[in-house]
Amino acid sequence: MTRRRAAPLPVRDGLGPTRVRLEGGPVLAELTRRFGPAAAAKVRAGEVVTADGGIVDAATTARPGAPVYLYRDLPEEVPVPFAIPILHRDDDLVVVDKPHFLATMPRGRHVVQTALVRLRRDLDLPELSPAHRLDRLTAGVLMFTTRREIRAAYQGLFARGEVHKTYLARAGVDPALRFPITLRSRIIKQRGRLQAFEEPGEPNAETRIEHLGDGLYRLTPRTGRTHQLRVQLASLGLPIQGDPLYPEVIDVAPDDFGAPLQLLAHSLEFTDPSTGALRRFVSRAQLAADRGPSCSVADGCPPLRQL
Repeated sequence: MTRRRAAPLPVRDGLGPTRVRLEGGPVLAELTRRFGPAAAAKVRAGEVVTADGGIVDAATTARPGAPVYLYRDLPEEVPVPFAIPILHRDDDLVVVDKPHFLATMPRGRHVVQTALVRLRRDLDLPELSPAHRLDRLTAGVLMFTTRREIRAAYQGLFARGEVHKTYLARAGVDPALRFPITLRSRIIKQRGRLQAFEEPGEPNAETRIEHLGDGLYRLTPRTGRTHQLRVQLASLGLPIQGDPLYPEVIDVAPDDFGAPLQLLAHSLEFTDPSTGALRRFVSRAQLAADRGPSCSVADGCPPLRQL
């Protein structure tokens, strides 16, 4: 696997530079055409650099596909009004209890209001990087590495499926279902489509589901498809309480933090690649005991297959 070279600009105030691939030709003209006067102003101020650290100026040209780097202008964001409790910290790892509504890392309109940027700023760790990701609406155990040179070892654990993960979720109850259930299905997530969906074919997602009573479920995923747990519970007719995507897309205001998704990444367990020791981290958070009525098969909601 080819590794991307380190950015020629350092992390600044918790954020790394943006990497822009060029179409080729005069750089100033292209950046102005693509990003407007603000990008041109950054060139004139000497704030845009090439991959080798050279400063881009009005005369710089580039071959097609060459990258340049610059710091983005930050969008206006609604502050996520929750702290990020630290479960564990050592020279290699920072493990936190990520709150609901906080993205793991910058993407789209969520930049500063992400766990990565807030923790880099709060802990003064510019090389902090997530070893894996949680959905923005999912709370719970999230692990970061502190230094670039150890990042690949811990990310590799998750990529190879060597981390045992458990989740807790609250949903409706269908008396006709008998647990535990192991669901195997094929889940597809298409670019530009909010919902993932199941389709016929070779399964690529597997989850063991146990009902602990009163609508509380323990979920043990064997794979990590996008929205896997949310899609598979909804496919049983038991959508997770507070889910704005499954089975129906619900428009939620960006400053509405009143009904969090009742899904918690409860624990992580793995053999540490550096020490060989067994590591286990457990969330201290709890799901709400009752978030109001939930739609289930028993209530007349059909199982979800093709969303």
